[in-house]
Order: sequence, then C-alpha cells, then structure tokens
Amino acid sequence: MTFSYHNPTALQFGEGQIQSITNLIDKDQKVLVVYGGGSIKKNGVYDQVVKALENHTWIEFSGVEVNPTIETMDKAVKVVKEEKIDFVLAVGGGSVIDGCKYLVAASLYDGDGWDFLDGSKEVEKALPLGVILTLPATGSESNNLTVLSRKSTDEKRMYFSDFSYPKFAVLDPSFMSTLNDRQLGNGLVDAFVHTSEQYLTYPIPALVNDGYAETLFRGLVTLANTWEDRRTLVWQENLMHIANQALNFQIGAGVPQDWSTHLVGHELTAFYNLDHARSLAVVQPHLLRIMMDDKKEKIAKMGENVFGIKNDNEAVIVAIETLYNKVGVPTKLSAYEIDDKVISNVTNALEAKGYTALGENANITLDKVTTILTMSMK
Repeated sequence: MTFSYHNPTALQFGEGQIQSITNLIDKDQKVLVVYGGGSIKKNGVYDQVVKALENHTWIEFSGVEVNPTIETMDKAVKVVKEEKIDFVLAVGGGSVIDGCKYLVAASLYDGDGWDFLDGSKEVEKALPLGVILTLPATGSESNNLTVLSRKSTDEKRMYFSDFSYPKFAVLDPSFMSTLNDRQLGNGLVDAFVHTSEQYLTYPIPALVNDGYAETLFRGLVTLANTWEDRRTLVWQENLMHIANQALNFQIGAGVPQDWSTHLVGHELTAFYNLDHARSLAVVQPHLLRIMMDDKKEKIAKMGENVFGIKNDNEAVIVAIETLYNKVGVPTKLSAYEIDDKVISNVTNALEAKGYTALGENANITLDKVTTILTMSMK
C-alpha cells in the first residue's frame, strides 16, 4: 500500500453542536447562509443558525435543489460577488453541500465554473466553507469531492479538489427527526454503496481498510434490521456517523476502488432525476452479477464477515438487494417511469465523457453497462 491521506475538516458531532459555529467563523467575515427548499425553517435548524450568528453579519440564499444545478449555483455566485461574501455556510444535505463546494470555488474564478466539472480547469483558490449537516448520506461534509449537474444539457459531473474540504462540519443527529422514510432509506443505501465502491474490488492484504469497511457494513445491516427504530436518536446518530465515515476516503486509502456504479448512476440521475441512492441501488446488484469473476473473492469475504453467508456469492447479492428493499429502495429500474431510450442515453453519455472502460480493472465496457441496465429493467 502506498498513499497520502489528509482530511482537514473538523467534525462537531452531537446534539447542540451548532452553537460551536459562533467561534468557528470570524466575526469580521460576512457570511452567506445557503440552504435548500426551506425545511430548515420547519425543523428548528434555521432558528439555531440565527442564534449562533447573532453577532455576525450574514445574508441568505435558498432554493438549492436535490441534485444541485450549475444554473442555480451561478445565481449564488452572483450574490457572493455583489455582496462581497467572505465565508459560505452550507445548511443541508449533500446537495446543498456540493452546490456550495462549487460556489466557493466559482466565486473566485473569472471564467465559467463548469470548467472545473468538465476538467478543463482546476480549482486554484476558494472561499472558506462551513457545513451544518441535516441529512446524512453522501459524506460530502468532510471530503474533497464536488458533484453538480447542468440542467440545460442533462449532464452530471464531478471533480476533486483540496479546496473543496469544508473547514468544519456540524453533525447533530437531532436534525434528522423530521426526515421522511425515503430520505433515511436513501441515506443508508448511499452509505452502503460508498463503502462497497472501496471494498468490492479484488483482495489485497489491507487489514485496516477491509476491517473498517466491514464494520461499517455490519453497522448498516444492523440499522436496516432495526428499521422500526429509525425514529430514535441512537439509530439516527449511528447512520449519521457511518455515512460520514463511508466517504471521507479513509477506507479507500491505498486500496483499489471501483466507482462504476456511481458513474452509471450519475447518468440515470442526469436524465431521469432519480434520487442519487436509488440510481445506485438499481445498478449495483446487477453489476456485481456481471462482474462476479472479477469480484468473487471480495463478495465472498463480505458474505462471510458481514452477512454470515459462506460459499454462495449469489446469496450475498440477494442479501444486498433484500437490505435495500427493506428500507424502501427498489433495486430495479422497472420500478420507475423510465423510457425506452435509457440504455442509449446512458451509454452515449458515458462514451461522450470517455468513460468506456470502468471499474477497478478498467474492463466494464459499454456492452456490459448495456447488459446491466437490461437486467435492471426486467
């Protein structure tokens, strides 16, 4: 194993931690508070933000959608520039956070911010960013990944930059009390697939990585098996903690990673606006079946150490599907209103971006993607 790992985001975990932002943001910095559709005004989070920032100068920007678009975030860029904002505070889930990661970079860039997403430019500087997490799923609150869509072209792209790390992230599980079952189920599935992308590859003797990934898997299995307790604080704080650890990239340091499920899922979201986690759930099980020969050792290891299944890799995949269905997330595209252009839309988009050899072995071809989506449509 050879790797460098650095994560500068300070985590403030637990009830009442939102008050800590009073001292984490300088009083002389003008703050832009960014949020989504307004649910934070119903669950008490907004009032706590107002209280914590009572001695700060701040304004707000709302309306960041699920699967944030550059069209919306460029409006926020205009606000940042006109109002001479010094600090951005993202209040929400992964969509708001990802939108703000783009915002802090694009606000200090003279060109088209899409340059970061199409890979033609790298981020060279950004405003400081803080996060108050309200929906655990993506791990975006403490990683350097930014994902954004462009509505005008039905594209969803991503980029990595060390300038995307938030300075701090407040993780208060009590904020989850108003989340609906769909949001909780999505969060659990998202965390499971994030962990899988860094684990279900081929075996190397990485005892820490495999052991910690399996701990996260077992935690998610426990949460799915105690779904009836999902309204309790203990259940919710465990999901919030696991989802964070699943994608701060620690378990992926020095080991092979896949991410093909995500690349295919991103296209389903771009074209059909599927929830991110649901796009992953309709791809992953069928991808594992198609790529069984490549992944058989790690699937078997997951089976034995996570599900208690020995010598039956198909049963392991069925166990994953059962887990997703248990929390209300379908594993078939046929569960959604998808047109007959889905396969050509996805494969053509992947080809246009140069994603023609996916996976840890670069052997998931567009023909295999076609087979995976066909299986998911049945």
